[in-house]
Amino acid sequence: MQKPLQITFRDLDRSPSLESLIRARAEKLGRFHPNIIGCRIVVETTHRAPETAKNPLGITVEVEIPGRPKVVARGSDERREAKQDLNAVVGRVFEAVERQLSDSAQIKAGTVKAHASAGEAGQVVRLFGDQDYGFVEVRGAPDLYFSRTAVVGGSFDALKVGTLVEVTRSAVEGPWGPQASTVRVLDGSRAPQPN
Repeated sequence: MQKPLQITFRDLDRSPSLESLIRARAEKLGRFHPNIIGCRIVVETTHRAPETAKNPLGITVEVEIPGRPKVVARGSDERREAKQDLNAVVGRVFEAVERQLSDSAQIKAGTVKAHASAGEAGQVVRLFGDQDYGFVEVRGAPDLYFSRTAVVGGSFDALKVGTLVEVTRSAVEGPWGPQASTVRVLDGSRAPQPN
């Protein structure tokens, strides 16, 4: 990492054992993406449910990589008293970040495999929802322009920067150069999901 790791505890006391667990997982993120700029982790108590006296633990991990918005994963757990519950929530959040980093690195390196009958794998890198178009990064080509009408199944509004997609290149160029004739969200896309 180019920047030092940042761990912030908000609305709860700093826990040396939890901080040690988080540091150990954060040190391993470099295996999933070669160019991590920085990582910020926030550990906080989320709003308490009125029917329980337990303070839920929430963890947010933000990772900066070149040329992309931050990779973000969030998780929470109601039962923060038990150590295994802390391990589980930290594990889930870091596994989500690791999958996103790995997917981004594979797309950048061009190692994502596509089936013979499938289009090319890509990742949404710029999105202009108010103007109904965006761009997809694919291996070995300039970013492909696509419009709302190219998105299969009317799922344009569900797209976010970082969403993994399958694209079919168009034989003709669009207003912004090379374009995709179809864009389909890949099943199991590991784009950031709200919790």
